Amino acid sequence: MTRDERRVVSPWNIANVLTVLRLALVPFFVVCLFVPGAGWRLAALAVFAVASITDHLDGELARRYGLITDFGKIADPIADKALTGAALVCLSILGELPWWITLVILGRELGITVLRLVLIRRAIIPASYGGKVKTVLQIAAIVLYILPGVPQWLRWAVMGAALVVTVATGVDYVVRAVKLRKVARQARGE
Repeated sequence: MTRDERRVVSPWNIANVLTVLRLALVPFFVVCLFVPGAGWRLAALAVFAVASITDHLDGELARRYGLITDFGKIADPIADKALTGAALVCLSILGELPWWITLVILGRELGITVLRLVLIRRAIIPASYGGKVKTVLQIAAIVLYILPGVPQWLRWAVMGAALVVTVATGVDYVVRAVKLRKVARQARGE
């Protein structure tokens, strides 16, 4: 199939609209989280849940219906990081989550994002199963912190698991990037 025969996918497709919606929900989530009261806390949880569901749904739709675009490749991870990053920072500002946890997770996410941008010219390292587990654990931990009345030990256990998997998958990604770079250098005869 030649380049001209390939179907051109509009950036204005349902998968990308869901990604933009997730990004647009972040400020509403933040406002709901900071307004005092259990009702607002549950509203924040509902907004976070809807935004998290769009994360899974947009990827599924993009793959199933061939709606993968350059915009989506860039915007989807940004929307993901904006949502989880906002949640972690807000929970730390509220004094409910230690800052060191937020900084470790955000540091890993920022570092891997920069690494991806550096590698993008040479190759793309696909998301691993561990990366998907990391995302699910981070979302579950954040939900437990947002939800009123959850025992602290349960919050800590799930956030601890999320933290361990976040760091481990970050290390794995760096190792794979180093190996990929080595293979690329060998292929170029360096």
